[in-house]
Order: sequence, then structure tokens, then C-alpha cells
Amino acid sequence: MSLSGSTDSIRPPPMAGGQLIGDATADQAAEWLTLLMSGEATDEDRRRWQQWRAAHLDHERAWKHIEAVIGRLKVMDPKAAYKALSPYAKPAELKSPGRRKAINLLLWCGVTGTTGVLASRTQTWQQAAADHHTGTGEQRSVTLDDGTRVTLNTGSAINVHFDVHRRLVRLVAGEVMIVTAHAATDGVVDLRPFIVETAEGGIRALGTRFAVRQWAGHTSVAVLESAVEITLVDASGQPQMLRAGERMWFTRSTFDVPVALDEQDSAWARGQIVADNVRLGDFMVELGRYRPGLVRCAPAVANLRFSVVFPLHNTDRILATLPSVLPVQVRFRTRYWVMVEATK
Repeated sequence: MSLSGSTDSIRPPPMAGGQLIGDATADQAAEWLTLLMSGEATDEDRRRWQQWRAAHLDHERAWKHIEAVIGRLKVMDPKAAYKALSPYAKPAELKSPGRRKAINLLLWCGVTGTTGVLASRTQTWQQAAADHHTGTGEQRSVTLDDGTRVTLNTGSAINVHFDVHRRLVRLVAGEVMIVTAHAATDGVVDLRPFIVETAEGGIRALGTRFAVRQWAGHTSVAVLESAVEITLVDASGQPQMLRAGERMWFTRSTFDVPVALDEQDSAWARGQIVADNVRLGDFMVELGRYRPGLVRCAPAVANLRFSVVFPLHNTDRILATLPSVLPVQVRFRTRYWVMVEATK
């Protein structure tokens, strides 16, 4: 199995000063913003930040863009600005008036889709505006008007549109488990097709229980009961049937080969994270979905493999347990910045 990937949806490339910058530079800039605005940066951290800025023209360009955006938020307290801009803010903070104000300013500044170092890193405003959404580490179940049960995993968002022709759920970000209703409340079978739409295509439920996850550039589907029918956005061929016990990845134009389900495909819905001979680096990427802040794994230990099952409700406990199963140590730069590295 592989746990690597990203929950980010398709997004424009990061830019600053009207020029493209690399994803790594944008990520690093976001990391420095997280640390400097957390109130926990040391003098040594600030020295290293200045060294990073001076190391490459793109670094300085990215930071100048950040300063330009932050400059428009001077009326805000620094910690309030951090909560408004950081993708690691707590779920309750995503709804604050300060965050809405900051988002409006970012949009006004033309960050979205053009000059976004900060905004292009997440879909914060899209998720916050969705019909149903969860924050980092949060899971929630909702029952739709037809009785269908949708469980949203961490950092997920959906929009729901039911009309006389179809029942449509658009997966804005993240991952959902869906148990479709077999009958309406009056006992009459609802004949409208039930469809989950992602950036890559549509998944039509055929009376089933299934999970869908939006990755960067592709979608994965895992069917636990019955079957689904998948239609690609850019394909003129026949839809693909996926049956119980199978999972598959697809892009806008191609289907991958179906494979057998594994434990991780549904473990999250039971409140678990499963590692089955998994690379530590891949595991940390997956764990990072459930924990606010930055979770990093040093290259020296990224290829270590292990098998274990953890409860998801306490990521601190998971991190504390890692040194007992692998030759690693867990170092906290701040409460929101964790590094797993080799034991010294």
C-alpha cells in the first residue's frame, strides 16, 4: 500500500512578483510564516530565516510578496493575522470575522490564481464556503435529504445539490465515506442517480458503500459494498465499473488498473490509521493530514518500513510511540513544527 500524496485539489502554480516560483520555495515560505507568526521563533530561527531569504532570488521574491500581503493586515494583531492566514489554524478560527476579512483582502490583492504564495497553498476559502466541511483532525458525519450518510475525513469539504434529475455531491477537498440510502422516507425507492463529482470525473453509486478521495491530479475510489460506475471528465470511452472489494485511481483521461482493497482504505472511518509495511516518509505525510502544523521526516529515515495500527484521536501519542518501533527521535521545533529524524 502507499500512503503518499496530497489532499490539495488542482491548483495554479505558485507565483510571486508576477513570476513563477517552485513548490518547494512556496512551501518553505509558508513554513517560515508559520514559525514567525506563531510567537515561538527564537533569535536563531530569525537568523536562519534571513539566511534562507538571502540564499536565492526566488526566496526573497516569495517573502516580499508575503510582506506585501501582510502589510495590508497591519490593523490586525500578529497572532490574529496568523490565525487568519495560516492553513494550520484551528477549525473554529476558520469562521472568525478576522479570517473572512483577511480572505477578502487576499482576493482583492489578486493572490488567487495569479500571485498567490499564501493563498495558492490551500483551498481554505473554498472549503470554508462549502455546504459541509471539516478542519484538520476533525471527522464528521452528515445525513442528506434522501437518507444517504456521508462521513467527512480530516480537512474535507463537499457541496450538495439535489434536483429532480439527480443527487449530486461535489468533493471540494479531502475524503468521504458514503453509504447511499436505498429508499426514501416514505419507502419509495429514489430513482434519481446518486453521483459524487471530483476534479477528474463522476462516480455513480449503484446502491453501495464507498470511499472517495481527491488527490492532486487524480481521484481514488474504494468500494466496500455493491459497485460504482466511473465516468472521466476528458474521456469519450465507456464508463468503468468498480465492484466491492476493489479500489482504483483515475485521472481526467485515464483509468488505473483496479486492485484489491487494503485496511487503510476504510480504517480512517473507524478512527484508525494503518501502516502495513509502509515507508516512514509516506506515513508522516498521511499523519500530517490529521495534525495542525508541519510534520516532516528527515531523508535519512524516510525509507524505514514498519507495520502498526494507531488510533487517530491523539496524534501526540502516535508521535511519542514511533521511537519505540523505529530507530528515530521526534523533535518539536514548536508546537506546530515536528521533525522525525534518526536517533543520535
